Amino acid sequence: MKIITLTKDNLEKEHICCAISNNKDCQVASKKQWLSKRFADGLVFKKCDVRGKCFIEYIPAEKAWSPIEADGYMYINCLWVSGQFKGQGNAGLLLDECIRDSKEKGKKGLVALSSKKKLPFLSDPKFLRYKGFVLADTAEPSYELLYLPFEGNAPKPGFKDHVKTPKISEQGFVLYYTNQCPFTAKYVPLIEKEAKQKGVEFKSIHIETAEQAQNAPAPFTTYSLFYKGEFLTNEILSEKKFEKILFLLNK
Repeated sequence: MKIITLTKDNLEKEHICCAISNNKDCQVASKKQWLSKRFADGLVFKKCDVRGKCFIEYIPAEKAWSPIEADGYMYINCLWVSGQFKGQGNAGLLLDECIRDSKEKGKKGLVALSSKKKLPFLSDPKFLRYKGFVLADTAEPSYELLYLPFEGNAPKPGFKDHVKTPKISEQGFVLYYTNQCPFTAKYVPLIEKEAKQKGVEFKSIHIETAEQAQNAPAPFTTYSLFYKGEFLTNEILSEKKFEKILFLLNK
């Protein structure tokens, strides 16, 4: 399988796998703009030469949009292989390419955000452990930081202390999000509109820099929803799913 690496030179003509549409689509535009600004930080986006979700995205941990301590490591933002491309070794192919590239760049190993059980938008813990990743640290409610050291004496990465128990002081709904995932460009405005129509207290906080992300209150900075100060979910919600949450909270 041929692997394509996105660059500033080919970004406009190549699709980004998880949102396949024209460049005027809000999801595609926001993600490509986010990517273009991260290339200078060492971000790498590699995809199989297919039309679908079959890619890996990673960045030096010092520049990661995640509240972790992992100097010298490479942080995997996303590894996603779905649909007809699953079960063909493509995930292993992409991960092996990431390992090769990271070793060439002198990295100590790889680190990825996962969970005790597979959750939406997080790396599959079963697959990562099968490939040799081990537990580095945990954070509530079920987050796991998994890592693959390239040498036996590589230091263990970890979460920043303040996210091990995700809480905020603000009440009502508070959403922290970035444009690292294209779906936030579409669904965040829909949820904001839904909350306003229903008279629900709702505040969204758009994280726009790595520094802001590294000091965010939850491990998954792409999308973290709080309610009454407590972490609620990292799933990017549709209007129907948000309505279901409102119904359950008001029972």
